Amino acid sequence: MDPARAFVNSVNRVIVKVGTAVVTRSDGRLALGRLGALCEQLKELNLQGYEVILVTSGAVGLGRQRLRYRRLANSSFSDLQKPQGDLDGKACAAVGQSSLMALYDTMFSQLDVTSSQLLVNDGFFKDAGFRKQLSETVSALLESRVIPIFNENDAVSTRKAPYEHCLQDSSGIFWDNDSLAGLLALELKADLLVLLSDVEGLYSGPPNDPSSKLIHTYIKEKHQSEITFGDKSRLGRGGMTAKVNAAVCAAHAGIPVIITSGYATDNIIRVLQGEKIGTVFHKDAHLWKNLKEESAHEMAVAARNSSRRLQALKSEERRKILLAVADALEKNQNMIRLENEADVADAVAAGYDKSLISRLTLTPEKISSLAKSVRVLADMEEPVGQILKRTELADELVLEKISSPLGVLLIIFESRPDALVQIAALAIRSGNGLLLKGGKEARRSNAALHKVITSAIPDTVSGKLIGLVTSRDEIPDLLKLDDVIDLVVPRGSNKLVSQIKASTKIPVLGHADGICHIYVDKAANIDMAKQIVKDAKTDYPAACNAMETLLVHKDLSCTGGLNELILELQREGVQLYGGPKASSMLNIAEASSLHHEYSSLACTIEVVEDVFAAIDHINKHGSAHTECIITEDSEVAETFLSQVDSAAVFHNASTRFCDGARFGLGAEVGISTSRIHARGPVGVEGLLTNKWILRGSGQVVDGDRGINYTHKEKALKA
Repeated sequence: MDPARAFVNSVNRVIVKVGTAVVTRSDGRLALGRLGALCEQLKELNLQGYEVILVTSGAVGLGRQRLRYRRLANSSFSDLQKPQGDLDGKACAAVGQSSLMALYDTMFSQLDVTSSQLLVNDGFFKDAGFRKQLSETVSALLESRVIPIFNENDAVSTRKAPYEHCLQDSSGIFWDNDSLAGLLALELKADLLVLLSDVEGLYSGPPNDPSSKLIHTYIKEKHQSEITFGDKSRLGRGGMTAKVNAAVCAAHAGIPVIITSGYATDNIIRVLQGEKIGTVFHKDAHLWKNLKEESAHEMAVAARNSSRRLQALKSEERRKILLAVADALEKNQNMIRLENEADVADAVAAGYDKSLISRLTLTPEKISSLAKSVRVLADMEEPVGQILKRTELADELVLEKISSPLGVLLIIFESRPDALVQIAALAIRSGNGLLLKGGKEARRSNAALHKVITSAIPDTVSGKLIGLVTSRDEIPDLLKLDDVIDLVVPRGSNKLVSQIKASTKIPVLGHADGICHIYVDKAANIDMAKQIVKDAKTDYPAACNAMETLLVHKDLSCTGGLNELILELQREGVQLYGGPKASSMLNIAEASSLHHEYSSLACTIEVVEDVFAAIDHINKHGSAHTECIITEDSEVAETFLSQVDSAAVFHNASTRFCDGARFGLGAEVGISTSRIHARGPVGVEGLLTNKWILRGSGQVVDGDRGINYTHKEKALKA
């Protein structure tokens, strides 16, 4: 639950207002799917014990559609040739109201819910007797678990102009169903008002403007002068302006309001679960502490601005920042470990498995290794601004292709605080801005490491170069910032990576699984094979480059090689699961799936016919991460190396070597199984793009007349 939405815990009586733009489709017909989802949500709330009141629009639109059809059916051909006048709005309301209520009654009846109709006019509310009777009637209906459905009786309304003043009490009049909903919220003492719209909530400008941002919490003093409203509702009298006016008035009177999309099938339920959707209006919003924190967009913009200042520094100045980061890690080791130990203790108490706790733990050796890797990065050749290619296009017209930072990176990772250090160092070295979101298990460790690293960044660049996102609720907002964030790198579970890829337009770099295979060929040196298999599985079982499946040539089951490999793994406490062949041959439990990442002292073993069967198995069941063949037959080895379609393929070497530091990259932001941009361990080079610099002396194209293209490759400057 979003802390700013904690007030929903005390909600009992809720008013839901649905507008014409939600009730109808763009062609004016009823949106039956949305209406059905609305009724199902209200039924669910009714079952949960909430007192639910619905304020609906749509009668005029529905009536207009039916009257148009009736006029068409009653017209002669000659009549249709004449100009058609507008239909009377009040007649449309009279026809549409009965149809709309009949539809609601049918839908609610199918859900075993009883609904009732209450038509009101603006003038009614001036009558104290009416207001008292209204309250008593609604209370009686709610006590019987009946859902009251309100609408303005447009057919006989005499109102001529909108009511422009804020509702100070419930004796005023209203102009549209938004203000009616606000008025009813006051009169019926609702705990929450939900205004359903055709957009996700209130934006800083027209929602179709790419620069507009969703406002999660409306603060009148801050937002009233900043917001630019677009057009009013395409069908109703209101629009977002009307909703905001009604919401501000109701919130001022002490009734929280949330504006959210009525197009989603579960938004009302999500609102009452406290999720951070839509825009909330609350009388105490200006006092909430978390609203003073930077928004996701502000954090991303600050990271971009800082990255540009970082890029403007000389290479030696950027190198000194990294060296200062390494020194700060060692100097603050005790503080870092203290915070990390608290995270580990919480994880143990929560019953997390050993593999997660292993990834979470920061030992003195691990911190020293992190500092060393940062220094290695500092001493690398300057990656930014390198001339990759020089071409003379024409006389005194030279084109250069140079390396350039990507911009702002968003890295989402789970329970590995050491990843924060590696990623931050890579961002600094490559001149990129960075936003980090770590797992809640490492909350204290991440905060400590972030503080240490940003304190080593000079004010001329700003510690805002690296932003730390502390709330999971901010991730959806960040994933929408394709105008500011240039690359997302999720590090973690298959579920995490899949969710990220499905939730953003920003390019995503990463891998969903680390299902690494070792194939032991019939021509393998068994002693070598035992050492490599043992290392690949037991050196760090939780790592994404640990062996998860062992494939063995069928001949080794006859020569004893298979048994030796099994005994070697069993001596290390590895739990073995078999593929279809191995499980029956070895009398062991069959693996639940051949595509399975254990991340622990367990693995799958399977017997295959030959190298081609091994290749087929890997390409079918693997995750395109890291694979290895152990053989003394060089021809078989080359077949394996060329035909296995993975990011890293090894011959006679442990899969554990697939690592940025071991590859000499200094560190890695992650391991990519993508085929575009970067593949395998992603170091500094994977965080760079290129830009083109053209140096001329007054040349113009002019239809390519008078210019002689040479396209000569020129030597790179030393």
